[in-house]
Amino acid sequence: MLHEAKLIQSIRAHERLMHDLRQVRSLALPQCYIGAGYIRNYIWDVLHGYAQRELHSDIDVVYFDAEDMDEVRDVRLENQLRDETGNPKWSVKNQARMHLRNGTGPYQSTEDALRYWPEIVTAIGVQLDEKDQIGICAPYGLDDLYALTVRRSPLYTDAKGYNQRVEQKRWQDQWPKLTILKHEFSYVVYLV
Repeated sequence: MLHEAKLIQSIRAHERLMHDLRQVRSLALPQCYIGAGYIRNYIWDVLHGYAQRELHSDIDVVYFDAEDMDEVRDVRLENQLRDETGNPKWSVKNQARMHLRNGTGPYQSTEDALRYWPEIVTAIGVQLDEKDQIGICAPYGLDDLYALTVRRSPLYTDAKGYNQRVEQKRWQDQWPKLTILKHEFSYVVYLV
């Protein structure tokens, strides 16, 4: 619970993020969170002692609604958020259909979908309920986030893709205290 309390305290101290959480709450989407780089990068900034920076390329909004999986809805919601905030970074994705793009079996919930995200430190979402209480969705916990460790999520099976992704992101250029664990390929040799 120590990491959860620290995360909640850090989120409450970030006015822009709190504003964005309120915007997302107003959409009234089921199992809805802001996640990925917005949360991860902000906490890495906190742990490095940096002032608040906006180093995320998008604001990932994820939710789960198996009753309405039409991608047009997500585009409409993105446009609504962009119009309301003047921020072009919004990205809205219903996780009930994302298994089709990712080549896995159907997800059962937002939390289940996050289990398939590339890195454990990326598989984190936060939400704000009607009482302004912050909820956290982190299927692998927050230990890696606070240990500044980047590792592949167990259910993200594209090891080569993971290695390429962490190389392309060049996270250590921005956050030098990170430890990035590359996936080592192992080979089994059968003697006949």
